[in-house]
Amino acid sequence: MGITYRDAGVDIDAATDLVGRIGKLAGRTRIPELLGGIGGFAGLCALPTGMKEPILVSGTDGVGTKLKVAFATGKHDTIGIDLVAMCVNDVLTTGARPLFFLDYFGTGKLQVDVGEQVIRGIVEGCVRAGCALLGGETAELPGMYADGEYDLAGFSVGVVERENILDGKRCEEGDVVLGVASSGLHSNGYSLARRIVEGEAGLQMSDPMPLPGSTGEVRTVGEVLLEPTRIYTRAALGLVAELGKDLRAMAHITGGGLPENLPRVLPEGLAARLEMGSYVRPALFRWLAERGPVAEDELLRTFNCGVGMCVVVAASAADRALEILSREGETAWRFGRLERAEGPDRVRLSGAPR
Repeated sequence: MGITYRDAGVDIDAATDLVGRIGKLAGRTRIPELLGGIGGFAGLCALPTGMKEPILVSGTDGVGTKLKVAFATGKHDTIGIDLVAMCVNDVLTTGARPLFFLDYFGTGKLQVDVGEQVIRGIVEGCVRAGCALLGGETAELPGMYADGEYDLAGFSVGVVERENILDGKRCEEGDVVLGVASSGLHSNGYSLARRIVEGEAGLQMSDPMPLPGSTGEVRTVGEVLLEPTRIYTRAALGLVAELGKDLRAMAHITGGGLPENLPRVLPEGLAARLEMGSYVRPALFRWLAERGPVAEDELLRTFNCGVGMCVVVAASAADRALEILSREGETAWRFGRLERAEGPDRVRLSGAPR
């Protein structure tokens, strides 16, 4: 009897078991446009009916070193929400409705129960995003990853009417910038956050998180850092449906923070003036700044600092937009306005953070 693939470190039976579990879980994400199910060589999805000129929109991302927190805590059932969120929130900025999602899960030795937890998170993320889990790839790659570790990548596709594409071209001087709250760090800046937590602060993931001014139930460091990225589908599509041309642009605040992400949706000649005292910066970001210490400029270009999305609307539509965001469960506020750009700075900050 010769050697087997399992002897080389790849367990085909384990992969087959995981695929079977995924097929059962993915049923929660089914949408009317979906054709077929999990398990084929490719996934099939129809375009929504009734659209005049549908344009497909795609996005891909991962969750970075937030995975290290999942490894350290042994909690793997929310990291998939982050994976979906990082892709879908990018797609939403164009005004598109997310249609489907695919994932890549690579590991040195497949642990089926861990893989199932990860996929459960991906399924939950798809449910929150209103899109289908169309397929994915599970790769067992001996020697490529450290024991107990894995990597994730995600791919999302949405659809938008050509005439409704948000590309920033409708932005005008005097438009209002709204801030929409994040749920925490989301999935950016974890290399710095972990350095501060484990290095400067000397904390373990199981330790209580010493946030200033916190009340109520004490959460561990791991619980705080694993808070899933917020998915803004309902809020974004509500704005698209109800504001029409008064919705000018949306920006997903990820790596690079406000200074680098908001300019990506602004046309040449315009800059955003943001009032930093218009909202209360969450305690986690204040703690990271103080405990590092981290300078304000570095903090703003590394973390979202409590702002998960920025929405640009016509001044006359600002109150209505805030009503829609509140109705859809978001915390939002008037953050600033657009003005003529003078010099290279496309985001100008006024006031001190609270």
